[in-house]
Amino acid sequence: MTDPVRQVAFDALRAVDERDAYLNLLLPSMLRERGIAGRDAAFATELAHGTVRWQGTYDAVFDQLTAGRAVEAAVRDALRMGAHQILSMRVPDHAAVATTVDLVKFSVGHRAVGFANAVLRRLAQHSMSEWMNIATDNVDADAALSIRTSHPTWIVQAFREALGPAADLTALLAADNVPPQVALIARPGLCDPAELPGRPGRLSPYARILDGGDPADIPAVREGRAGVQDEGSQCVALHLAEAPLDGPDANWLDLCAGPGGKAALLGALAAQRGAALVANEIQPHRAELVRSAVDVLPQVTVTCEDGRMGPWRPASFDRVLVDAPCTGLGALRRRPESRWRRRPDDLANLVPLQRDLLTRALELARSGGVVAYATCSPHVAETVGVLATLELEAESVIQLWPHVDGTDAMFCALIRRS
Repeated sequence: MTDPVRQVAFDALRAVDERDAYLNLLLPSMLRERGIAGRDAAFATELAHGTVRWQGTYDAVFDQLTAGRAVEAAVRDALRMGAHQILSMRVPDHAAVATTVDLVKFSVGHRAVGFANAVLRRLAQHSMSEWMNIATDNVDADAALSIRTSHPTWIVQAFREALGPAADLTALLAADNVPPQVALIARPGLCDPAELPGRPGRLSPYARILDGGDPADIPAVREGRAGVQDEGSQCVALHLAEAPLDGPDANWLDLCAGPGGKAALLGALAAQRGAALVANEIQPHRAELVRSAVDVLPQVTVTCEDGRMGPWRPASFDRVLVDAPCTGLGALRRRPESRWRRRPDDLANLVPLQRDLLTRALELARSGGVVAYATCSPHVAETVGVLATLELEAESVIQLWPHVDGTDAMFCALIRRS
């Protein structure tokens, strides 16, 4: 038998590898299904998320220990978990080695037991900082920074370009490796922020930052009057809603609304002004998430259309949000597996889609109306690069950063329809 707490973390890692699952969505349900709660749940969560977050560093260390030998994926996941316990958690070396070997024996088979035992015992001979020095010896600066911060080199380079030469790239990469605190939103007109636990947010007047606990236990969250939403995401919706507008202000559109957080905030704000919101999402399962998010807002209509071609008349909306599909590089704190899934060539498909959606949004906005173009990525090609290729000048731009603002790296440009 294996330790059930470590087993659930391992099973979650295998789902991430085999089914492209997201840990922050999958692991909580697995913990509930297996009856793991309290300190055990906290241990499993840190073990799973920390292992994925630091797997680039651990893999670089294993390359030193295995001389480039090919390692079966399941064995490598187990070894990464063992490495995280030995190098980054307060788990005694002997316990980390023994439980990992048991996990390999139970989940993979006896053939890999000796190998796993030998690798982990050698790993335990040095500290994390010592292994980083060993793994970065004789490599160039970007490769060394990639290993030390557990980010692919291409992301290191993309962040440097987005930040500019005077900014602290190391601080940004370090912030990506700190688990984010849970941010709540009190939806305007439905919930007062003082009703929610936690402390006030830094950027949004509707935000509360939790210091612990399960948001699902909060009555206002269960009732849909409040929700879980990163403060940066709240700022994007507020940037659009607070833009000055001459003339009518009755028809709003969220062109890419899934999973529904921004739509719920926009819908609540629209209701206070007597306006209506259309929340559109192309993927049916995500459209259902939007419906759940806006269920208590009767003036919000959810549609399931391709935002580039939907049935709406040109110049029929006063405010339009384009929260475009993107690489998600701005949310690596909460979705660490994305840094290992994304590739530079993903931009070849995403950037044309972003341009098409923004072009369509500008067609749908009336003269004098406003369009907010947003991405949860700071990559230049997905942000100012899209505006440049369409020869658009933004009226205002916000770029948030984890290491500066404590939020995801959200980008939002406000464009006035002429």
